[in-house]
Amino acid sequence: MSVPAARRFYKEVTSRRQDDGCTVELDGKAVKTPAKHMLLLPSAALGEAVADEWRAQEEDIRPDSMPLTRLACTAIDRVSPGRTAIVDQVSAYGATDLLCYRADGPTDLIEEQSAQWQPLLDWAADEISAPLVAGSGVVHVAQSEDALAALRRRVDRFSSFELTAVADLTQITGSLVLALAVVCRRLSWQQAFDCSRLDEHWQNRQWGEDAEAAARTETLSRDVEAAAQFFELSGTD
Repeated sequence: MSVPAARRFYKEVTSRRQDDGCTVELDGKAVKTPAKHMLLLPSAALGEAVADEWRAQEEDIRPDSMPLTRLACTAIDRVSPGRTAIVDQVSAYGATDLLCYRADGPTDLIEEQSAQWQPLLDWAADEISAPLVAGSGVVHVAQSEDALAALRRRVDRFSSFELTAVADLTQITGSLVLALAVVCRRLSWQQAFDCSRLDEHWQNRQWGEDAEAAARTETLSRDVEAAAQFFELSGTD
């Protein structure tokens, strides 16, 4: 049974600077996370963007229309207190990164994967000192411990808010390299998302795309865009 949407109970939304960040207030009362922590945001830009999500709610509060608020709550309630485990989980994607698993046919798909994915692996090797090896088929490709350690060091440099965005980008695309390419501005979020869907795009060109798959792709696209925006806004003032 679906849970009824909460009715909008407030009139005024403000973002307020604090010594250690920015809060969002509804009729003068600070918003709290589901775990009852203060929704303390690292930048005024993120504070105003989250406030805009609350302002945009109409008669009912629709959480699915508030991705930045959701990510902020995740950063505070889950990622910050469990940071080491999250760093481990995100870094582990390097051992099975999507870009390292290529098709063994047909030729045009192999060539398309190589053209789009190999430059990104080369970038990771040069910029992050994490040379990853690509293989074909479904057989596991072993990666060097040095490369995986370099990826973990890079992930561990992010703040808890930034890490929340990187975790979402990595999980949705199936690739830590793609996530890092977005936050390091090697790719736009749209380019990274398209890279992660390369196989699906190829299949759609062969047989078409059904409406249900298209709707799911659209939802994932919005989630990737939100995560990229959240990362950009999470830099401290």
